Amino acid sequence: MTETVGREIELDGVDPRELYGAQDVWLEQIRELHPALKIIARGSTLRVLGPREQTERFARRMEGLAAYYLKYGHISSEVVAQSFAGEVSVCGEPTEGDVLLIGNGGAAIRARTANQRRLVRLFDANDLLFAVGPAGTGKTYTAIALAVRALREKQVRRIILTRPAVEAGERLGFLPGDMKEKLDPYLQPLYDALNDMIPPARLAKYMEEGTVQIAPLAYMRGRTLDHAFVILDEAQNTTLPQIKMFLTRMGRNARFIVTGDVTQIDLPHRGDSGLMQAMRILRSVEGIGMVEFDRSDIVRHPLVKQIVDAFDRSAGREQAHAEAAERKAGDPEADAR
Repeated sequence: MTETVGREIELDGVDPRELYGAQDVWLEQIRELHPALKIIARGSTLRVLGPREQTERFARRMEGLAAYYLKYGHISSEVVAQSFAGEVSVCGEPTEGDVLLIGNGGAAIRARTANQRRLVRLFDANDLLFAVGPAGTGKTYTAIALAVRALREKQVRRIILTRPAVEAGERLGFLPGDMKEKLDPYLQPLYDALNDMIPPARLAKYMEEGTVQIAPLAYMRGRTLDHAFVILDEAQNTTLPQIKMFLTRMGRNARFIVTGDVTQIDLPHRGDSGLMQAMRILRSVEGIGMVEFDRSDIVRHPLVKQIVDAFDRSAGREQAHAEAAERKAGDPEADAR
């Protein structure tokens, strides 16, 4: 006869609201994965009742999940599933390699997901990286952290961050102010990341001296970027000639990272986007690394993943309807049959 036991698990140092998810979404997923166990949450204490072997295994993996959260600062549905399936190791203290740099206020800035860590590893072996994937996966933030670290370690002399100034609902000409004031809203996410990593006074000095430069992509034409760490953000809004122009700016001792999300193309015609074309052309070139982020890397609010999923499902349905309409148009006797 299977012995039934009770076990209390103390999750020290973990905010239960983060570990259990919004409206206990991760906790409910954990319960669904363990139908033979009765799981009761009381703040940071979990009480588990069930067969001894399952209870002990659950306790080990729950403690591992808590360790993962403490190490990487986020939980996702995929992390929960993989943790309790034993497919990933989540235990252990943060390693030195996980910390990219210490940001403002002493906060450790880490590569927090599998693909963020892969981006860091590929950075050591390649001078040009492409990082593509959905919103909220930390592509740009991780790239900027690598750039700030390279500047601190004197691997490069300057950081250049650029974006195409493509309107997403407003036209530049109708926005108030001079050109800088018109462009700043497009570049604000880059300022936000830098403000997490460099003290304000030092960042202002760097920008005044040109050590840190933030500019629209059009300003890159004709330049040769030596001894620089250059990030092209929102590259899905570049045409193929534009991205070629940018990549050929690479000078001596330069490191380039290109980031983008092909589901958020703001060009008048989606087919004009040059990002995926450039990746296809350059995939076999030595010295170029590519990381494709996915929904499991989303580290923003848990709802962001659900929003991305919902839009992807909608896009899939629309594509299926379009293909069905195309087939019907090509076969006028389809209705008769």
